[in-house]
Amino acid sequence: MPPGHRPADRCSNDRTTDDDDGDANRSVERGDRESTASAALERRDVLGTGTVAVGALLGGCIGGSESSDTASVDERHPGFRSLEREVADRSLPVEGTFPSWLEGTLLRTGPAKFEVGDRHLRHWFDGFAMLHRFAIDDGAVTYSNRFLETRAYEHATDEGELGYREFATDPCRRIWERFFTLFSDTTTDNANVSVATHADRFRAMTETPMPVEFDPETLETLGVVADGTDLGDLTTAHPHRDDGETINYVTDLSRTSEYRVFRMPDGEHERDVFATVSRDRPAYMHSFGLTDRYVILAEFPFVVDPLEFLVRDRPFIENYEWVPDRGTRFLVIERATGAVVSTHETDAFFAFHHVNAFEDGDDLVVDVVAYDDASIVEDLYLEAIRSEGYSPDGGRLDRFRLGETVARETLYEGPIELPGINYDRVNAEPYRYAYGVGNRENPPRDVPNTLVKVDVETGAASEWEEPGTYAGEPVFVESPDATAEDDGVILSVVLDAAAERSFLLVLDAGTFEELARAPAPHHIPLGFHGVFSDL
Repeated sequence: MPPGHRPADRCSNDRTTDDDDGDANRSVERGDRESTASAALERRDVLGTGTVAVGALLGGCIGGSESSDTASVDERHPGFRSLEREVADRSLPVEGTFPSWLEGTLLRTGPAKFEVGDRHLRHWFDGFAMLHRFAIDDGAVTYSNRFLETRAYEHATDEGELGYREFATDPCRRIWERFFTLFSDTTTDNANVSVATHADRFRAMTETPMPVEFDPETLETLGVVADGTDLGDLTTAHPHRDDGETINYVTDLSRTSEYRVFRMPDGEHERDVFATVSRDRPAYMHSFGLTDRYVILAEFPFVVDPLEFLVRDRPFIENYEWVPDRGTRFLVIERATGAVVSTHETDAFFAFHHVNAFEDGDDLVVDVVAYDDASIVEDLYLEAIRSEGYSPDGGRLDRFRLGETVARETLYEGPIELPGINYDRVNAEPYRYAYGVGNRENPPRDVPNTLVKVDVETGAASEWEEPGTYAGEPVFVESPDATAEDDGVILSVVLDAAAERSFLLVLDAGTFEELARAPAPHHIPLGFHGVFSDL
């Protein structure tokens, strides 16, 4: 999909626009829009509703052509076909042998439902969250899956329509309904991105500060953890755990927008904001870096004007603009004091995922999966994924050394995404191995279909691939007697497109050879992130 082009969305009660961006010609001048938006921001600040982060509050669905028919293209990509079936504690057949020491549970969240009534959701990131549980015990595997019963999901299933603003799809609302979203909380709790733990509780997470707790045994939804919406509007689904505390940040979108970095000591739920950074046009940042002494925000030039955000007729992510002349800035925040101790500027690039960061003398080393620009966001619209000739941008594993200057080095040409490391051993430390999903072709001609292990010291790479399969995020589990960084296994949920079934794959992390697999009873739509727990 060309940069700047996005598939159109259509609501029967909305006008059709002629602009490819969906930004209709308006007679309202910018001054009037700013006045309206400023008043709305003031109203929001008074009410404390936390509504800004999920979309242009006066907006609705984008006009344009009808959504594409998904019937034929779903055959090509079953990874984006909705899954309605739920099972509990289903014993799975095992091919091969699981290591005797491997006992515990892989918990994952990801999008699993892409339709609401007769509407198709527009983006991979929009799908309604489903939890998946693979429990491994004495070489046997049981599987469960269950929708995360959020208010966004329940409204969609009960009413047959979208009730909350998702990443790239808006509810269909008439003008008067749009007005009233100024006075109500429309923040989505559709936690389809990752799973995290804090204080021995399990949370599904998304990019709004509304983590959803669930029971890791039954997958029952326990409810939203109401301890973050007062801090801001956006967050990351990739908090860091280090030295007895969880660290994350939120972005507050208002007249004086801020990044607010906070910590939560293990066993506590109060969020201690220890750093604030004011910004006129905040950036979209999906993750961040952490070292022993510093938090590192990579501020890409994919930015939003909060005033415009309120009045534009666009879904959340489509309010962001790629402004390459701004370049990318690394903001280095000291954990002990909260001070921004340095800012490092470099050429424009974009990333979803940090891989690792560490201190090397007076320098900071930051490894990310980098793209030349933010067009990868557009590549992940479902209409694009399901189109013939699909060719998404491919990420590179790039290293940035922050010192008196910024030095950039490509460690692995890729493609690579959904990166992981032996987190408990080497996060925030010098390391040797990174894992991710890759592609048989570069540039890619499909969604990820291989697993890759990269030696960041030599650039050598090992791959696992099997024709007709699509690999999921590699999760590293260390052997209890490990002496080397890669002494353990890789767990990945892989989709067999021809069989229309997924399976849990176990690789020896050292040799990258298959040890075992356990086929699930159905296909599992392609998702994002998970966590392994010894519960």
